[in-house]
Amino acid sequence: MSNPRPTTAALLRYFLYIGTLGFGGPVALVGYMQRDLVERRGWFTRDEYMKSLALSQLAPGPLAAQLAICLGYVHARVRGATLVALVFVLPSFLMTVALGWLYVRFGGVAGMQAAFYGVGAAVIGIIAVAAYRLARLTMSKRRLEWAIFAVMAVTTAWTESEIVSLFFLAGVVTMVAQAPPAFLRRTTSSCLSLAVAPGVLTELFWFFAKAGAFVFGSGLAIVPFLYGGVVKEYAWLTDAQFVDAVAVAMLTPGPIVITVAFIGYLVAAFPGAVAAALGVFLPVYLFVVIPFPWFDRFSGNPQVKAFVAGVTAAASGAIAGACLVLARRAVIDVPTAVLALAALAAVWRFKVPEPVIIAAGGLAGLAIVWLRG
Repeated sequence: MSNPRPTTAALLRYFLYIGTLGFGGPVALVGYMQRDLVERRGWFTRDEYMKSLALSQLAPGPLAAQLAICLGYVHARVRGATLVALVFVLPSFLMTVALGWLYVRFGGVAGMQAAFYGVGAAVIGIIAVAAYRLARLTMSKRRLEWAIFAVMAVTTAWTESEIVSLFFLAGVVTMVAQAPPAFLRRTTSSCLSLAVAPGVLTELFWFFAKAGAFVFGSGLAIVPFLYGGVVKEYAWLTDAQFVDAVAVAMLTPGPIVITVAFIGYLVAAFPGAVAAALGVFLPVYLFVVIPFPWFDRFSGNPQVKAFVAGVTAAASGAIAGACLVLARRAVIDVPTAVLALAALAAVWRFKVPEPVIIAAGGLAGLAIVWLRG
């Protein structure tokens, strides 16, 4: 039986905590929420979590931020979604702006990149455990759902992207197999701050609003889209600066997509950071609070439940595949392989808190790079 609902203040404290210390990107953050809010605290039921995860995966925008907003909506409707969005995003936004200021002042993030060498490897161990726990929670014993899980894991790992049409297809296939609509059971078919630089700030807002509204998948899926606009189309950043922006996002807690605040800061200082962050997160917020009442109203329908089960299986598979994609990029030599395995053991066997593992990984990365000279 689930524990009583938390107070709004308690829920906000949790999302403030995970926004401040939740390292590891979307895969890890989704796993943290499932572990903390469903398994440990019982603040949300498994069905509520799965429904929120399914809607988050189907809508465009960064997965972790959408899931947080969905859970806030489940708790206290629009008020809950709004407050959770603010406390979840604000810590990483402020950290990213601070790093942007340091970057501009001191010219580069060499030390940050050295730390990320270790942090990236440590994160792989964390997200591997998170992906396993998520699959264990969301998957039933039905062979179809496990087949969807496997297909999505392989597809995501192979293409290094999340194909949204496959999520819809997974939902439809599961619905037809488990709870076919009535017309399929019949023999006959029926009919099928603007004063600083208003022009630049406007461009920043609209470009990042398009990113938030039309890019599906995890926060990592937005990176290619950003590169095409930020570097190629508008030439706001150089290639090297863009790589640094992605590194900063991986080094800070909270959603990976917060890299837009760093980019906005480099383009137009603090007003640019605000315009970019508002642009990318506003569509995410609207894609939750507008369709969720309809989604919730029909969630008890057998066809909708089967569709959600299929989408959730696809999401779990895509997250597992994303682990492999991230591992290929972060585990690049023997030291990083050792760090990743050590982090996995620390989380799995010894229950070491994730922030401690992240800090240790960063220090190890700095030490290894320093020893290499």
